[in-house]
Amino acid sequence: MKISYNWLKQFIKTDWDSEKTGAMLTDLGLEVEGIEKYQSIKGGLEGIVVGHVLTCVQHPNADKLKITTVDLGGESPVQIVCGASNVAAGQKVPVATIGTKLYDKEGAAFEIKKGKIRGEESHGMICAEDELGLGDSHDGIMVLDEKLVPGTPASKVFNIENDEVFEIGLTPNRADAMSHWGVARDLRAGMLQQDEHVELITPSVSSYKVEKRTLKIDVKVEDNKLVPRYCGVTISDLKVGPSPAWLQNRLKVIGLTPKNNVVDVTNYVLHELGQPLHAFDASKIHGKVIVKNAEEGAKFITLDDAERTLSAEDIMIYDEKGPLCIAGVMGGKNSGVNETTTSIFLESAYFNPVSVRKTAKRHGINSDASFRFERGIDPSITEYALKRAAILIREVAGGDMTSDIIDVYPKKVEDHQVLLNLEKVNKLIGQTIPDDEIKNILVSLDIKVNSISKVGLGLVVPAYRVDVTREIDVIEEILRVYGYNNIQFTQKLNATTAHSARTEDYKIQNIVAGLLVGNGFNEMMANSLTTPSYVALSDSINESNNVLMLNPLSGDLSAMRQSLLFSALEAVSFNINRRNSDLKLFEFGKSYHKLLSGYQENAHLTLTVTGNRNSESWTGAQKPSDFFLFKGYILGILERLGLTKTLVTSPLKTDVFAEGMVYESGNSTLVEFGTIKKTILKQFDIKQDVFFADFNWNSILKNISANGIKFTEISKYPEVRRDLALLLDDKVEFSKIFDLAKATEKNLLKKIDLFDVYQGKNLPEGKKSYAVSFTLQDSSKTLTDAQIDKVMGKLTQSFETELGASLR
Repeated sequence: MKISYNWLKQFIKTDWDSEKTGAMLTDLGLEVEGIEKYQSIKGGLEGIVVGHVLTCVQHPNADKLKITTVDLGGESPVQIVCGASNVAAGQKVPVATIGTKLYDKEGAAFEIKKGKIRGEESHGMICAEDELGLGDSHDGIMVLDEKLVPGTPASKVFNIENDEVFEIGLTPNRADAMSHWGVARDLRAGMLQQDEHVELITPSVSSYKVEKRTLKIDVKVEDNKLVPRYCGVTISDLKVGPSPAWLQNRLKVIGLTPKNNVVDVTNYVLHELGQPLHAFDASKIHGKVIVKNAEEGAKFITLDDAERTLSAEDIMIYDEKGPLCIAGVMGGKNSGVNETTTSIFLESAYFNPVSVRKTAKRHGINSDASFRFERGIDPSITEYALKRAAILIREVAGGDMTSDIIDVYPKKVEDHQVLLNLEKVNKLIGQTIPDDEIKNILVSLDIKVNSISKVGLGLVVPAYRVDVTREIDVIEEILRVYGYNNIQFTQKLNATTAHSARTEDYKIQNIVAGLLVGNGFNEMMANSLTTPSYVALSDSINESNNVLMLNPLSGDLSAMRQSLLFSALEAVSFNINRRNSDLKLFEFGKSYHKLLSGYQENAHLTLTVTGNRNSESWTGAQKPSDFFLFKGYILGILERLGLTKTLVTSPLKTDVFAEGMVYESGNSTLVEFGTIKKTILKQFDIKQDVFFADFNWNSILKNISANGIKFTEISKYPEVRRDLALLLDDKVEFSKIFDLAKATEKNLLKKIDLFDVYQGKNLPEGKKSYAVSFTLQDSSKTLTDAQIDKVMGKLTQSFETELGASLR
């Protein structure tokens, strides 16, 4: 947001330099990102003086040139060669002296130098208005008032506007500061804190009066919730044309292009007071003005010549024949003010901020008016701003007020009531601020102290402070005016240590994240907002359970996600489209559901794997990731968290997984995982297998908390390994060998591993060979050969008896 310092000084009379003022505004929370110099004419006409042409004769060597002698107010006149047809003796003219820099239309500079033109010396340049940047005419030199004194700087003759512009990085909550008046209010409060007692000068509207009542346009507002206040007045017999220089300069300095005197005034008041206005050509209004919702699907052409399709949620300004304007956003092409306009209907209103924001986003319009309406303007100045604009229009365009002001305001927008506990103020700030100083700060911010009690202060906060509705908001206001830099701090640093359980959520997340990163995974963080249409991809999520946004940024971000799967597939698709197809991703996130019992959030950990398991290398061929690799990652997590002892495995068939499994513990599901169906992958344009796991994080934490920690001291006695090659029926699974061995020897058998499986040549049909290793250890002594042989004999006998095994 651009703020003109000269304009700001119309509200506050101050001799502070711009740097000091900028520092004050930044301390107040209106961060000044830069200060730029501005001149209404580039170069400020520096080096241009008034000259008096004493003589003018024909150039001896050129028919179109003349030689003049010009008095520049110095000791002696100078000779200047001039090519203008209208130059003559006795004229007062603007002269660019030697060393002066002039600027062309593109802003490029060129310097006036002493030289010879066709053999005659020339010591300057008599200028036309376009050469000085004072206009577009190049028909001849400028002829000035004959009363001017030679040598007078041209900058004094033409009243060059020299200004400084603050570029303020305005935060969205500070709707009250979106004008020069709003910034001046804050500046006054800050200056009072430094004992600089200045008055906030409010533009007067006392000269407003109705000359005649010859053009009344009635107004009808159909929904006062969407349009709490609507004012209008007519002005007739005006003349639309260029604005005066002062008005054009005010707009140019903040980066606006002047259009005509009527539109320029509406823009001026917008940036002066923060109240958007709109002028309609009154001759194009048929009957009364009707403020209502648009017809769904209707077409409307706005001022930018774009045809827009209206929504039934858009607030529109109609007459009795059709639409005139999208309320608070942009006017219509066919009802705007142009050079033929002689009478206007001037509108000043307060529209519902949420409605305006939705409309502006829906149509992709970001106008100065919508920028302010959607953040919340001051409903109390609607009529005042209308009078201010009407007076200025009459001043720059003539005309008469031809109707009383219509003010449709059935229910006043009330100020906010806040109770402030003074003890809490000092506790939160960490420093005692005197009660009287707090009261003075509040008064300087237009916050009224309505009552004083032992509990605190009863405050009335003006309605234009839409960001100050709670006690903590008021404390923040006090602190920013008091000055963050004025808060003392001690050299002593106090810290406390808090005990947290080993099963604290963040600790478990860090353990799992470290494990996954070590296995080559990358963490992803997806938006919790998604498209509601994803519910159609799975029967496990229902449209009725969608948590919808009241004010969505777009249709694709209008619902809270019910599943983390689709966010993961969006990430996979995004990466594949950028030639990054080997992915291992994990995400800690939440899903959101609207149930009959209320709203519910569920915590999840998801894993997503696709593509090759290893990068392309000369050391080995690439291998694609598969279901069993993915299963290993999941078991690794559960084992690290100590959840594999009570694990129950079941196959899983859903409309999401082509093949899948579920791990459960007790009555709770820990994780569901599998290969995503091709039909779902097709929706995301994914043509390779994707493996997905969804951990119920709440169940994970619950089961971890129920597990006690057990540890065994590392034995100082050695382990012994023995191997058996067992010939078995091919239907016997390794799990039966494992379980039988554990049941046969419970004390000394520590570990059982399968290291080879063979089936084929040299084996009987229907048989296979398992090579199994057994690790034995006694924690109290070294095992003897006799003990080892005894254990292995027991195991062999069990395998032969129970499984029909034989040793190879």
